[in-house]
Amino acid sequence: MPAAAILAGAQTAQKVPNRPKVPGTLRLTARRRGKDGKAQDRELQWPVARTAIIVCDMWDAHTCTLSAQRVATLAPRMNQVINAARSHGVMIIHAPSDTMKFYEGTPHRERMKAAPTAASPFPIENRCPRVPAEERAWPIDDSAGGCDDPVIKKFNGPPYPWTREHAAIDIVGYDGVSDNGQEIYNFCKQEGIDRIALMGVHTNICILNRGFGARQMTRLGFEVVLARDLTDAMYDPRTRPFVSHQRGTDLVIEHIETTWCASILGDDLTRVVPGSADPVSSRSSL
Repeated sequence: MPAAAILAGAQTAQKVPNRPKVPGTLRLTARRRGKDGKAQDRELQWPVARTAIIVCDMWDAHTCTLSAQRVATLAPRMNQVINAARSHGVMIIHAPSDTMKFYEGTPHRERMKAAPTAASPFPIENRCPRVPAEERAWPIDDSAGGCDDPVIKKFNGPPYPWTREHAAIDIVGYDGVSDNGQEIYNFCKQEGIDRIALMGVHTNICILNRGFGARQMTRLGFEVVLARDLTDAMYDPRTRPFVSHQRGTDLVIEHIETTWCASILGDDLTRVVPGSADPVSSRSSL
């Protein structure tokens, strides 16, 4: 019998446990930009019990070879951050879109599905694309998809080449798996999570557009940050503004900092304020 079927059968008799809520505070240096483009930092203090990391579309393959190569390079570094944050009590939600069949029947998938539907201020959409005003101010030309391969192969899918999240990223313990904005919203409301750190790909597409992405989550009232060193864009230097791929990614991050949410460095998620995670009875002034 497949392992997923065994797990599914076991879960019918016993509810999948969720992450325990523990003390601890993350100190984030959050960067935002004014309309003049100037960056300003401010400190945020986020309780780990109210914080989730959403790992967006870090797939095991891609239609663009160079994009897949950058994800493969990014995944081990991202995993180090995720593992450290998890150990402090941060909730980890893996969101590799279009691959839920791979995770069906696992406790990580079942705990997300089990959360009761939560009322939202407006219907939660599967995608939140750019509106015309944002499109006019968009810093890069990604209208052809943004693949920067030397020879771009025509893709006639779906089906897509990705089947799961990249294997270099651990899915363990109390982690959740979902690619559905309503499910993620339900789970966050059930668990008292109101702070979201987004990481993954692609900054100019899924990080913003997905039902669990920066546009929708900020509109739903979550405090959102982007881990700017743990992301990548779909941008081809042969298109406007004719800069390097990395600079094109930076331009999208700067747009997000101006329009949608602050950015942080992933390292901010790997440690808590000294003393904030101590047992209540032994804390001095916290």
